[in-house]
Amino acid sequence: MTYSSGSLINQKKWILLFHFIIGAIIGVLLLHPLTTMVFWYEYKGLIEFPGNSPIEFLIQRLITEFKFELIPMSFVFALLGGIVGLLFGLYHIRLSGQKNLVRYLEHELAEELPLLIARGESEHLEFKSTYRWDVRQQRTNRALELIVIKAIAGFLNREGGTLLIGVEDNGNIIGIDSDFQTLKHKNRDGFERALMDTVKTSLGGNACALLHCRFHDIENKTICRVIVESAVEPVYYHEDSVARLMVRTGNSTRELDAREAHAYLSSRTTKSFSL
Repeated sequence: MTYSSGSLINQKKWILLFHFIIGAIIGVLLLHPLTTMVFWYEYKGLIEFPGNSPIEFLIQRLITEFKFELIPMSFVFALLGGIVGLLFGLYHIRLSGQKNLVRYLEHELAEELPLLIARGESEHLEFKSTYRWDVRQQRTNRALELIVIKAIAGFLNREGGTLLIGVEDNGNIIGIDSDFQTLKHKNRDGFERALMDTVKTSLGGNACALLHCRFHDIENKTICRVIVESAVEPVYYHEDSVARLMVRTGNSTRELDAREAHAYLSSRTTKSFSL
């Protein structure tokens, strides 16, 4: 997704504030009068109420509910309405997030894979020939997994993107069938499970929720398309008990040094507090 973390946070704050205010207004102007009507019908024979009908009584309460003696009661109903509004606001945010995710995935999947490969690597697209199979040495090389994870981390810390595993840098398709043979479960499910396990270990469990794997068959070869969403919070790549910050720049992924990492984190913090 192309939304910055700051704009997303501010958008959510305004949505919640809007729903709270609307809920508070409804609580005072609707919930309070309705409760009053129920009270009138329940105790009309036991207590003397102003007005000869429930409508007259309701109008009377609407007129007087902002008087000093009724302000505490109005405040309680405003608070109750505001809480209900917040709940609806949270539901609205969750529903909007799901809709945005669907639109993002549809956009990423709309382009035919051969056309996507023909475009070549870019800020939002990267190729990896394999996941863990070393083509030159013809053996499993776990170090290659970390290269893939770093690329994913770079997309997470930028604007998201697509990683194609099974495609060489020049666009030549070699597939991931050799990777399948290195897995306990030698199929697509086993591949996705192994990838997610490595992501969880190196980037944390929250990163897994931002990845979406799709498999395609081209020229009788299997390609894994990893669609990466943009993370709201910085995602760190952990290696040898050291947390590293990887960011996608241009058509490559690189680790930020201490000065660059500080500037990057400061810019994200500034955005999160700006309107």
